[in-house]
Amino acid sequence: MAGPSPRLHQRVCEILASEIASGALSAGAYLTETSLADRFGISRAPARHALGELELRGLMQRVPGRGYQILSSESGTAPAAPSSHPAGSDEKIHFLSSWELIYRQIEIEIVSRTSLASWRINEAALAAAHGVSRTVARDVMARLQQRGVVLKDDAGRWLAPGLTPVHIGQLYELRWVLEPLALAQAFPHLPDGYVTGCIEFVEQAIAAAETVTGDMLDRVEHQLHSELLGYCDNRALMQAISLPQAILVAHHFLYQPKTTGYDGEPFLLEHLDVLSPLASGDIGAACDALERHLRISRDRAIARIGAAASRNIALPDLPYLERQGHVKTD
Repeated sequence: MAGPSPRLHQRVCEILASEIASGALSAGAYLTETSLADRFGISRAPARHALGELELRGLMQRVPGRGYQILSSESGTAPAAPSSHPAGSDEKIHFLSSWELIYRQIEIEIVSRTSLASWRINEAALAAAHGVSRTVARDVMARLQQRGVVLKDDAGRWLAPGLTPVHIGQLYELRWVLEPLALAQAFPHLPDGYVTGCIEFVEQAIAAAETVTGDMLDRVEHQLHSELLGYCDNRALMQAISLPQAILVAHHFLYQPKTTGYDGEPFLLEHLDVLSPLASGDIGAACDALERHLRISRDRAIARIGAAASRNIALPDLPYLERQGHVKTD
């Protein structure tokens, strides 16, 4: 059986460290492996690992028979004053739902592979691989289904269909219709200086030329298509946009130069074509530029995914994914 995701305990650890620093978890309170496992919907192994890491940081100390006591985040020593929480209390503060702790990683794992093939997903194996309960794994799958990343076949099995040219074209057609509408509605709500900051970041990416990283390119895409459009207050419109935007997750993998073979990123200049008129208040020109950018991006995405599929890129096997067939690129 595969062990828990090596990143899961780190996420739990960072959430708890943040809560200790903010005072949301008070010095003197106790936490146990069982309480963390219940709160985050994880197994006891990553819970134990997270508590051990916090002890190494000086934020907790192990008390035999009681669990781990939270120390003062400033001094690293137990407080002299009594805690406002009784000993043994296990405060449950839900900054993130359990499934949200692992969702992003699983989404990237699956979508990056749909450029190569279609996949069957074993929910029980997914839970075991990430050290979470079946309930948490089911919540992740429900969110992936809502995003259009996975679907259920007639037998009730989870499938992640390959990103065929037809499917990509349909997703982008939705995007170039919907996103300009969201841009026009987001514009009145943008903070002062926001667009200028976006332009500066894109210019930094352009200036980086051949040294620009995949993470930076991913950030540029997220900035325009998620953060900026996120100022649109039409919830129904934004929900409709979220489905075709699932394709963006694959870019985190496809932007890596060693796997795509593409030199330069022409979409950076296209982003400037959207942002520049937006900065001067010409929303019509900005919306036209966004539609034009997405139409061009459709062909570029089809070419990228086709190139990845034809190269038969080898990605690490995942215990919860079973290949169902190669993507047809013609």
